[in-house]
Amino acid sequence: MRSGLTHAPPRHVPAHRRPREPRRWARWLVAATAALALLVAATVVVVYARLTGNVRHIDVTGADLGAARPAKVASTALNVLIVGSDRRDGPNSRYGRLAGERTDTIMLAHLSSDRGNAMVVSFPRDSMVQLPACPARDGLPGQQPHVGMINESFNSGGIACTWKTIETLTGIHIDHFVKVDFGGFTSMVDAVGGVEVCLPEPVHDAKALLHLPAGRQTLNGEQALGYVRARYSFGDGSDIGRIQRQQMFVASMVKKVMSGETLTDPARLLGFLDAGTRAVTTDPGLTAGVMKDLALSLRGLNAGRIRFITTPWHYSMTHPGRVEWVQPQADRLFELISQDRDPGEVKGGQATVPRSRVQVELRNGTFRAGLGTQVAALLEQRGYHVTKVGDTTRKPHAKTLVYYSPNGETHVPTLTKDLLTVTPAAVPQAATSRLVLVLGDDWAGLKPLRGGDTEVIKGFDATHDTCAAS
Repeated sequence: MRSGLTHAPPRHVPAHRRPREPRRWARWLVAATAALALLVAATVVVVYARLTGNVRHIDVTGADLGAARPAKVASTALNVLIVGSDRRDGPNSRYGRLAGERTDTIMLAHLSSDRGNAMVVSFPRDSMVQLPACPARDGLPGQQPHVGMINESFNSGGIACTWKTIETLTGIHIDHFVKVDFGGFTSMVDAVGGVEVCLPEPVHDAKALLHLPAGRQTLNGEQALGYVRARYSFGDGSDIGRIQRQQMFVASMVKKVMSGETLTDPARLLGFLDAGTRAVTTDPGLTAGVMKDLALSLRGLNAGRIRFITTPWHYSMTHPGRVEWVQPQADRLFELISQDRDPGEVKGGQATVPRSRVQVELRNGTFRAGLGTQVAALLEQRGYHVTKVGDTTRKPHAKTLVYYSPNGETHVPTLTKDLLTVTPAAVPQAATSRLVLVLGDDWAGLKPLRGGDTEVIKGFDATHDTCAAS
C-alpha cells in the first residue's frame, strides 16, 4: 500500500506566487559586500589619516640651499638624505646628557629611475671637508665657509645646512630628507619583531647599555640602538667599523621588512608603518602619500639590488683622528649616482670575492705597539670588515701569516692581493670563513691602491649575512 508521502504528484504553484528567497539573498549579499567595501575604505582612510598625522615636517627652502644647486640629471631617480639624530633630552638622556642635537649618522639613499636598484651611501661623520656657507635659521647661528667635520653643519644650520653641505660636496641633487631619532629607531625595530645580527664574541658595553652573548640572535629595539651606536666594544673601535655595522644592520632590517614575514602580516606591517612615520621628520614634499607611492614602486626590488657603500676614505695626516675622502674614487662614486648608474656594474679591479665580504681578525705578533689598530684602519679603508683586533699569546712572530679554513679559502686571494708580505696557512679542522691575519716582524704594509681600483665604491648588497663568515 502506498503511503502517499513519496508518490503524491507535485502541487502546481503559479509563477507570481513562488518564493523569492534567492533574490532576497542576492540583495543581502550585495548589501553585505557594499558594507564590507565601505568598512575597508573607512579603515584605509583612518589608517592613511593616522600615518599622515604621524609625520612631522621641516621646510627647506630655495634660499636655504642657494642658487648654485646641482642639476637634476636623472629626472625620475630619487635621492633622499637620511640623518640619525643624536638628541640627548627626555627619554634619550639615559644615553648621556649633551646639549643640542647632532647627526650621529649621515647617509644618502639613491633609488634608480626604474626602481630596479638602490644604493645607500654613508658619509663618515669624522670626515674633514670644505663646508659651505649656510644662513642662520631657527635660532642656529649659520655657517661660514671653512674646512671642518661634516657633521658640524647640522649644529650650525640644522637639516637645511646638512642638505646644502652634501649637495655641495657630492654634486648630487637631493630631493628629500628624512631625520630619524633614537626613540623612533627602537620602535621601528620592535614593530618588525626584532632584527637578526651575528656577534663574533660577547659584548658588554655599559656606555651603550648593551650586554649580548656571541652568535646569531634577534635584537629588540633597545638592544639594536645600543648595537648600532656602540663603538669601542666592537672590532677595532673606530667610527668606520661602526658605519660598517650600521650598514649591515640596516641590510638585515631591510630583508626583514621585505620578507613575507612582514608584508603578509597586516598587523605587523601596520605597526611598522605607524612606528616608521612617527619616527621621522621630513620635508613637506615627502608626505605619507608620497611614501606610499614610493613603497609601491619598489615592490619588485629584491634585497640583492640594494647596495651599501661607504664614501672612500683614509685617515688624515693634517687632522689626527679625522678622515679625508680618497680621490678620484669618491668623486667617481658621486658621479655615478648623479648619472643614475650602478657602481656594481663598474668593471676593473674586481677580486674573486669582494673585500666587503671578507671578515678579518687581526692579531699583532710583534712588539710594535698599536700595529694591529693601524693595520685595521688600512684594511677598512679598502672595504674589509675587521671583526677583532688583539695580540698573539706568543711574541714575536717572524712571519706575517693569514690563517684560513676550507670555508674561507676563496677569501684568501682577495686579502693577499692587497698585502706586500704574507704567507697563507691552512687550518683544515676549522669551519669559519673569517680570516685570521697574524702580523709578524716582516710586516711591510699594503700595496698602493691603484687609481683605477673601483671595488672600494661597490660596497655590499642587502643579502649580506654577517653570520656566514663566523
